Amino acid sequence: MVSKMDQIQAYFTNMEAILHRVMETQHQALLQGAEMLRDAVVGGHNLFAFGCSHAGLLALELYYRTGGMAVINPVRAPGLNLDIDPATMTSQLERLPEYGKVIVDNQPLGAGDVIIIHSVSGRNTVTVDVALRAREKGAKVIALTNMETSQSVPSRHPSGKNLYQVADLVLDNCGCMGDGSLVIPGVAEKVAPTSTAVGAAMLNAMVAQAVERIVQAGVIPPVFISANVEGGDQHNKEMLAKYKKHIFYMGTTWEDSQC
Repeated sequence: MVSKMDQIQAYFTNMEAILHRVMETQHQALLQGAEMLRDAVVGGHNLFAFGCSHAGLLALELYYRTGGMAVINPVRAPGLNLDIDPATMTSQLERLPEYGKVIVDNQPLGAGDVIIIHSVSGRNTVTVDVALRAREKGAKVIALTNMETSQSVPSRHPSGKNLYQVADLVLDNCGCMGDGSLVIPGVAEKVAPTSTAVGAAMLNAMVAQAVERIVQAGVIPPVFISANVEGGDQHNKEMLAKYKKHIFYMGTTWEDSQC
């Protein structure tokens, strides 16, 4: 019998292997993504992040984040996040035709902006519609997906295309088919997903590279520090004020108070 401790070790070993594969195969793409983020910030444009259901966790990871960039805006829409009951609604709504277009048309997203879209399969209608509409409006799309899965499943979008086929840049999280990573004897299903942990590592690394390039361009990078260290509140208030024209998650009351 495989012990619980053995599965803990197996998961960490698998994660190490996946992260190594990411570094071997995705380094150049991550550098390119960092350049896209740099160009948008230095050029006075906006940054966004989007995903449905668990994929949306990475959009939340990137915004209002210690050590992250203040100008990354999460794109959230009714029914697509895990704060609704029943949670199965997210799976239904992310297949809804035209909803992605409605979402993008209600965001201040336009030419020169960049949107990061996360989807392991990249097959669902809303995700593809968000990417297509964003590009129609002149924005650049960075897709974070799993190529093994996405190339193995048919699209649910009318175009017949998956996310990786409609993006400007594709990042492969190098995970397993379907995201589960471990086979446990006696269990038919694979367990222990890796996409959130690996995706967070990839995107935070890309943001770090972008921050370095922003500094090299002679611009003060919009970086948050922890509000729980001395001076954190004041620093973050200054970042929010400096970049308020590119931050859309603070609400109109806060923005009006800064004028």
